[in-house]
Amino acid sequence: MKKLIALSLVLLLSFMVFAGGSQEKSEDGSYLIGVSKLMSHAALDAVEEGMQDYLATTGLNVRYDFQNANGDISTSATIAQLFKDEGVDVAVGIATPTAQALANVFTDVPIVFAAVTDPVDAGLVPSLEGSEDTNICGVSDLSPVESQIKLLMEVTGAKVIGNIYASGEANGVALRNMAEEAVEKLGGTFVDAAITNSSEVMMAAQSIIDRVDAIYIATDNAVISALSAVDQVCSQAGKPLFSADPSGVSGLDCLIAWGFNYYSIGEATGKAIEQIINGTHSGTIGTVMLTDPADFELWFNLDTAKELGIEIPQQYLDMAAVIVENGETITK
Repeated sequence: MKKLIALSLVLLLSFMVFAGGSQEKSEDGSYLIGVSKLMSHAALDAVEEGMQDYLATTGLNVRYDFQNANGDISTSATIAQLFKDEGVDVAVGIATPTAQALANVFTDVPIVFAAVTDPVDAGLVPSLEGSEDTNICGVSDLSPVESQIKLLMEVTGAKVIGNIYASGEANGVALRNMAEEAVEKLGGTFVDAAITNSSEVMMAAQSIIDRVDAIYIATDNAVISALSAVDQVCSQAGKPLFSADPSGVSGLDCLIAWGFNYYSIGEATGKAIEQIINGTHSGTIGTVMLTDPADFELWFNLDTAKELGIEIPQQYLDMAAVIVENGETITK
């Protein structure tokens, strides 16, 4: 009986330490971090890279299990179960569906989400502020949607703005709704097309291109991963394209790109993991919102502007981090 009580106390103490974020090392002295990424594209890959690079500077002995759901939500659930079977010390979900899958499986192991637009609406956390009642924290990539669309309309004179979004992803739906609200607030007309997977992006773009003056693409993973298809449709139709993800526009004809440097989101994710391993309760970290201008990038493609007969005001060019001109990418 005494042995049973002692064992119960050990298990209870282990759970309390675990939920609080301070982890017991594996036999080799390392901490296992399970990383579930929705799909591979420039932005999400940059998150993964920034996270690893930051943790490499901390002196922490960490090892990873990297898994890619390839855009499939059911695969995200399988990965979450795999991480549970492996006994990961921290579970990382890059993008909304993978983070939701982890939250459905883990109630005590710390979860860190990354590149999630609205973690409250996605049901990951009760509020953006930290709480000991949850084991989840992370980094949001909520874009300044209204400011982005305002810039697009001011530079191009566009009044009818098109948008493509993934109807099955909470992140995509939330951004679509924000875009519609912004366009209408700015006196424009909003035209949208829904997709269920990346293979439908080109057809969706073709379905609205003749009805819009320009297309705005938010940080919707399914759409961003096929941005080149939207770029091709816009180029052929002579319509401006705006991307809220600068990391994926290199080599494209996209007129404007303005949004997060996703490597910075990865670094912030790494900092949250460091806090957890060093003993901070994961839930109390809350949702990190990046506000430093250095975490954003503004791109203009002057070659595309010339083709479209658009002149970019100098005040905006002075703000740009990257300008494409005469086929060359100039980083300031």
